[in-house]
Amino acid sequence: MATFVLVHGAWHGAWCWERVAKMLRGKGHSVYAPTLSGVCERSHLLSPAINLDTHIMDVVNEIKWKELSNVVLVGHSYGGMVISGVAEKTEKSIASFVMLDAFHSDSGQSLIDMQPPPAREAFQAAEAKGDVGMPPRPAAFFHVNDKDAAWVDKMCTPHPIKCFTQELTLTGARERIAKRSFIRAATFPSVYFDKSREKAKADGWRIYDVPCGHDVMLDMPEKLTEILIEVA
Repeated sequence: MATFVLVHGAWHGAWCWERVAKMLRGKGHSVYAPTLSGVCERSHLLSPAINLDTHIMDVVNEIKWKELSNVVLVGHSYGGMVISGVAEKTEKSIASFVMLDAFHSDSGQSLIDMQPPPAREAFQAAEAKGDVGMPPRPAAFFHVNDKDAAWVDKMCTPHPIKCFTQELTLTGARERIAKRSFIRAATFPSVYFDKSREKAKADGWRIYDVPCGHDVMLDMPEKLTEILIEVA
């Protein structure tokens, strides 16, 4: 049986993985889905000190202190930045690396470097103004299914702003993991996720396209569970 560590994207928390986690556990797998510092049930910890490194260490310590090995490490959206950093510190513990409609960054890039200029400038202006967190984008923006949209809007919380502006330093650990997969939410239009998909494909990753919105774990949990077991 496999060990899954599921890392959520910006503004989300462990709650978004519950359907997939339940299905994986029902098939006998172990599942860990930490909520990152400063959001959702950990929103009381939101502070200017939280950055991308903080979130990387949230997941590194989940793996270290729970003594996990042969991990299937999954990162959704912004979580792709996090798991790329995690691979730098726990490479030998990771058996399979999965980006779920995620940012596939190069070393020296921040998340806002992979945003269109208006969005990038909005993040920079908010940071310059001293804002601690960025308010969540509406579920409709991510094409979340109609049944879940209001619930997702209720559950999302502001995300620590420095997570978006801190550059990620990589030395190639991600590429040294034998099993690498990219899952693209094909009906969510995004030039940047398309670029991430093509970059992964060019590097020999296994590619999956699923016909749903950005929050694949909510729109198509059964299909996502099937893919995750396959890539494990």
